[in-house]
Amino acid sequence: MSQLGGAISLAQDTLALAQAYEQAGILQFHHGKFLIGPLALKAGDHVLDIGAGTGRLTEFAAGVVGPTGRVIGLDPLEYRIAIAQLRQTEALTFETGRAEDLSRFDENTFDAVYLNSVLHWIEDKALALNEIHRVLKPGGRLGLNVQDPAKPHESRALLRKAIQQIGLGGRHAESHPVLGVGDDELRRLLSEAGFIEYRSELRSLVEIHRDADSLLKWSEASAFGNFLDGFSEAERTAVRLAFTDLLESKRVPEGLRLERYLRFAFAHKGGAARTI
Repeated sequence: MSQLGGAISLAQDTLALAQAYEQAGILQFHHGKFLIGPLALKAGDHVLDIGAGTGRLTEFAAGVVGPTGRVIGLDPLEYRIAIAQLRQTEALTFETGRAEDLSRFDENTFDAVYLNSVLHWIEDKALALNEIHRVLKPGGRLGLNVQDPAKPHESRALLRKAIQQIGLGGRHAESHPVLGVGDDELRRLLSEAGFIEYRSELRSLVEIHRDADSLLKWSEASAFGNFLDGFSEAERTAVRLAFTDLLESKRVPEGLRLERYLRFAFAHKGGAARTI
């Protein structure tokens, strides 16, 4: 993840949450792979993964660009970077850092930058996108996926319903703020940062969770300690119980089947054009 605002706190992450994220993050990894193909990575490319987490997708990208390439994974959460660094090779490295401050990198450094389920955590999106534009080479490619407020994940919709059911409907935002962005706003932000040939699509991705407990653990890990942070312990227990009951409507033989909606967007920096 990257720089967060409002009630979101980076300081609430723990080693246990980072380990849980590493164990359960295979779903997000598969979603992220949909970014790699359209970015047209090739041998020798230099790539930046912003919000790399524990580095599973970053490692995959390093396999695509090969030993002559270079991939750097950046994340502000130290526990997650510590796990990611176990994946390091000569061509794959990880550092703590935030999207809004890429000053450690020179202009025109990277062939591609991507953010996998990260932009909706970033408060100052304009600053982050300007920094990304600066460090991309002319013709460099940007790929990202982001939650669109017009189409919340099924799990978030059910969580809001659970909060309403227990009489706390006016406080549903305290489940943990997600600063999503729709197509028009995203197009504007990228254009103002200097990106060209923007394209996006809203995709529906199916997740299967073993049970409510596994989904709750994933939700807690992916929100790095901020899940249901605005509620008292008694209120959290009540929300979890109501949420668990509602999830039963999504049960199939394999487990709980939930749809996750992400807007995938691609653009590139002007110059030596490389169409994506």
